[in-house]
Amino acid sequence: MPNRAPLRPVPFQKLPPGAIQPSGWLAQQLDLQVKGLCGRYDEISDFLVYETNGWVDPAQGAWEELPYWLRGFGDLGYVTGDTGVLTRTERWINGILGTQAADGWFGPERLRTSLEGGPDFWPGMPLLGALRSWFEFTGDERVVPFMSRYLAFQNTQPPEVFNRSWGAFRWGDNIDSAYWLYNRTGDEWLLDLVHKMHAGSADYVSGIPNWHNVNLAQGFREPLQYGLLATDPKYAAATYRNYAMIMELYGQFPGGGFAGDENSRPGFGDPRQGFETCGIAELMHSFEMLTRFTGDTVWTDRCEELAFNALPASYDPLQQVMHYITCANSVQLDDRAKHGQFENPFAMQAFKYGVRQYRCCPHNYGMAWPYYAQELWLATTDNGLAASMFAASKVTAKVGDGTVVTVVQDTDYPFDETVTLTVQTTSAVQFPLYVRIPGWAEGAEVNGQRAEGNWVRLDRIWQDGDQVTLTLPMRISTRVWTDNQNSVSVDRGPLTYSLAIAERYERIGGTDEWPELAVYPESPWNYGLPVDPTFEVVRREAGQDPFTQDGVPVALTTTGQRIPQWETDTEDVVGLLQPSPARTAEPVEQIALIPMGAARLRVTSFPQVDADGKEWVYRTRITASHVNDGDSLEAPDKRRPPSSSDPRFTWWDRRGTIEWIQYDLRTPRDLSTASVYWYDDTGSGECRVPASWRVLWLDGDAWRPIETTYEVVPDRLNTATFPPVHAQVVRVEATLQPTFSAGILSLAFS
Repeated sequence: MPNRAPLRPVPFQKLPPGAIQPSGWLAQQLDLQVKGLCGRYDEISDFLVYETNGWVDPAQGAWEELPYWLRGFGDLGYVTGDTGVLTRTERWINGILGTQAADGWFGPERLRTSLEGGPDFWPGMPLLGALRSWFEFTGDERVVPFMSRYLAFQNTQPPEVFNRSWGAFRWGDNIDSAYWLYNRTGDEWLLDLVHKMHAGSADYVSGIPNWHNVNLAQGFREPLQYGLLATDPKYAAATYRNYAMIMELYGQFPGGGFAGDENSRPGFGDPRQGFETCGIAELMHSFEMLTRFTGDTVWTDRCEELAFNALPASYDPLQQVMHYITCANSVQLDDRAKHGQFENPFAMQAFKYGVRQYRCCPHNYGMAWPYYAQELWLATTDNGLAASMFAASKVTAKVGDGTVVTVVQDTDYPFDETVTLTVQTTSAVQFPLYVRIPGWAEGAEVNGQRAEGNWVRLDRIWQDGDQVTLTLPMRISTRVWTDNQNSVSVDRGPLTYSLAIAERYERIGGTDEWPELAVYPESPWNYGLPVDPTFEVVRREAGQDPFTQDGVPVALTTTGQRIPQWETDTEDVVGLLQPSPARTAEPVEQIALIPMGAARLRVTSFPQVDADGKEWVYRTRITASHVNDGDSLEAPDKRRPPSSSDPRFTWWDRRGTIEWIQYDLRTPRDLSTASVYWYDDTGSGECRVPASWRVLWLDGDAWRPIETTYEVVPDRLNTATFPPVHAQVVRVEATLQPTFSAGILSLAFS
């Protein structure tokens, strides 16, 4: 269904669900999904109870959870053919289609007026995607008029409705649905609606309007999508610029994602920061769409990088449970909040089914592999087929003059460098077959001939049994992340490799069927790599699942040295990187590396080590009598605040008590000053400067108070001076006002 004028034509189009049948490791991942969290989430999520769900009973409540889950769940059924999934999908689709009101609205009635008296269109956006897939799979004639009535309702809304809440940052999804419908109906009012959606959207053309990671993963592409109608090249340029800006600021580590544990934040770009699982799935989807719209293989390369490295690491080996955040460097996955690493106040790294704790991610992650499977092959505007991404599979489609052909893709990619395509046809047929050449694949060959460019086009008369052999040399290479302390990562083809850390799984909750799991390291992890590392490829007998430590078919060995100063902090979070190369006197050891997607614990951004490198320091270890879940233990040690209303570390919600924050400086020092910038949110909250404070130092096993003058003044540093003491562990003790809590924005001892 090509773009209808005046929409710009695009080089590729998505094939109908069910046209592509995956096999090999991808089929295995999809089977795990059917039997695991996505395929059975309606058994445990109270957001997915049919009888009480507002998407089938408009009098009930509901929001994004069912739409998120259903679009992945339905497509999981279409690519696997699982009858149980298909039957339950049909039930939900029938229920949803039955809720449409006379004016076109559908779903929960309360969403009509939930945003400043107007409708919340956001949760309908992923649900339209689910309906589109259902139509493409079944041809259900109810879907097109249903969507027409709903989008017509949107078109009656005043402009201000389009710039509210989550929808304001995610209109690209709805624009895609409007184009999809326009290509089938030709209704020109749909193009007027696209103009209205773009005008009301958050402005991604001028810059980045919001730094929420999922908003970014979905929203950065909106200008290019609008540009298919508006035609001005500035719109496509804005999408490319947006992505480059996001990655330059927050994507300076391997795996394909960026630092967005909720929002991307200045000062939080170390590889110990994480990318939300929702963000992984949404960014893959964006890359797949942009491949179709532009034909630029850079987007396809980026999709594979996320799919092979970050995505499998986001769930446990059986895909029963998952976590909210996946990090390039992560050496312990426990169920404790981290007061310094992540923005959110709840624990985000243990593997859990997370109905309420993780909420969006376990409902949404399910689209990642099914969508990936459906984008392995694409239709082309010249009636051909494109092998866009690689995994064992077969595609059946009409080509050339309408002849139905099947092309089988036989490969162990990304673990092996050979892809063989075999044409199956009942009669000779001429059509173009396009083969993508990944950007990393220098020296790639097609049928023994060196490949030129990003796509190789083979236009010929094809006979049954004809084959194309693609060879993608998988050389081992390293990337130096200059903007992240000159750390280094290791790649082989599209796979990024991590240190193989012995993992100990511990059940911390849940049930036998749905266990909640923490993962702890059972071997050292604080290794650096030499400045000029050498590697040896170790081929193993592949296990059933290549994205597990036991199943990895291709590992690497190299040498490394431990860096003693690289430790976890007081909450067992891997320490921040320091400048490379690092100096270390530790012995050289042989270490093993495995694909990042198979490493649930991992170091993927390695420091470099060298005899003439920089000496790392032991970082201050910070503890406190209490810390608010939404605050940071490390914040007072990092920066100077603009005023006392800038929240960082607090003892909230304790009042009238004696509280403390303690610094272990790691080596004894002569100290004679303590400078504190107090947090005070007068006018907006219940934190004030304390009634009084003092400094104590640890003398053996005894705490010694320091007698001096202590000012308590907001909006500036309060510096206390005293006769020098030789101390390693010091603390600030504060007596809070009777009815107020308190906090510290900056704290330094010298």
